[in-house]
Amino acid sequence: MTLPRFVLLRSMPLRLASVLVLLFSLVSLLGLWASYVYTQASFEQILRADLTQDMAGFRAAPSTSALAGLVEAEAQSTDPERVVLSYFAPNGQHFGNAFIARDADGYRIISELPGNPEISGRYLALTSTLRGGQLTIARSRAQIDALRDVFMNILGLSLVPTILIALSGGIVLAQRGARHVNAINGTLEQLTSGKLQARVGNVKGWSDDLASIAGKVDKMARSQEETVESLRQVSSDIAHDLKTPIQRVAVHLEELSKSNDLTISGRMQLDSALLEMDRIVSIFHSLLQLAQIESGSPRERFGAVDLGALCETMCDVYEPSAAENGQSLICVLPDEPVRPVMGDRNLIGQILANLIENSINHTGPDIQITVALSQTQDHLELSVTDSGPGIPESEREKVLRRLYRLDRSRKTPGNGLGLSLVASIARVHGAFLKLCDAGPGLRVAISFPSAATPP
Repeated sequence: MTLPRFVLLRSMPLRLASVLVLLFSLVSLLGLWASYVYTQASFEQILRADLTQDMAGFRAAPSTSALAGLVEAEAQSTDPERVVLSYFAPNGQHFGNAFIARDADGYRIISELPGNPEISGRYLALTSTLRGGQLTIARSRAQIDALRDVFMNILGLSLVPTILIALSGGIVLAQRGARHVNAINGTLEQLTSGKLQARVGNVKGWSDDLASIAGKVDKMARSQEETVESLRQVSSDIAHDLKTPIQRVAVHLEELSKSNDLTISGRMQLDSALLEMDRIVSIFHSLLQLAQIESGSPRERFGAVDLGALCETMCDVYEPSAAENGQSLICVLPDEPVRPVMGDRNLIGQILANLIENSINHTGPDIQITVALSQTQDHLELSVTDSGPGIPESEREKVLRRLYRLDRSRKTPGNGLGLSLVASIARVHGAFLKLCDAGPGLRVAISFPSAATPP
């Protein structure tokens, strides 16, 4: 799996590698700079010593003419671009291979060659008065100046490849660590979406810290799966154990309702008891269905589902009920063909049924209910919108809980499990459920991932 670049750049291995590379670069640069300064100072010291030694040799000349002859002899075999010899005798006559002139721009070295060409470059010079004249010896700093290029080459040939190799290693480690982190993140996402059987799995070759985290995630997942399964089993057992006695009570009440000996008051109380019994049976049926859905077993029946056709069917079924309540129910589908989703057609139909029934039962007359379907490149969004009183934002998370009902809904039909069923069915389909304000009213939107292949 390839991570987006911005995630990779923020990964810990790459950050650590970058810090280490930065520290190494700073230490290397300081070391090279110190070496350069020390070497440059040593070269200048040697150059000054050579100048002093040269001047001492010329001082040994016994007379002006001897000094002039010595300078001229040395000048014949000396390149002025390396060493400049210039002696002005007391009579103004010049001897040597070049002389130093000064103008408004500074000092210049003029060669004694034909045409007196100017010599470029930097020199370290020593001037002294000898035998009534002025002797100047200047040695070129070319070697010292070339030292800078040498150190720059050392920097380029040693430091830059090291930095590139270190950063490449950091990127490789970051990509490797990112794959491991993605594996843990993927497992956690599956666990939070209700797939409690998800595990990180084999961690061979992982770093000790990530392997330890992965092991703890798997241990937590096993414990959570066992706990949830135990609770589901207990709930299922209780529901099954109570189902038979409740059915028997319902049968007895049904038989009692056929008796001719009941008074009017007794028959009214019996009818109320039968209604309450039907509500209890409905609650137990919904609880059993929730347990079955949350166990993940419906995934075994998944197939390609045409949401467009399903929306039209459910709207046709509930349109008479809405019209009877003075409400309008409309279906809005995209113009282009709708891609299928993978799921259980009956369960997705129950999502629509619950949402449409909620809108019909919990809103008043002259209300418009809209069942809409839209699609993007990767998802299909199914929504049911009404123009009723809506649900306050502070209550929208609570209404997804089991048996939770708003105060105004306690006098309307229902058991507080409709939206819980919708949320559980959406979760088992990998869909995202969202309740939002329709201004006025409520909009319930469920985003399904598209099927990989057509039906």
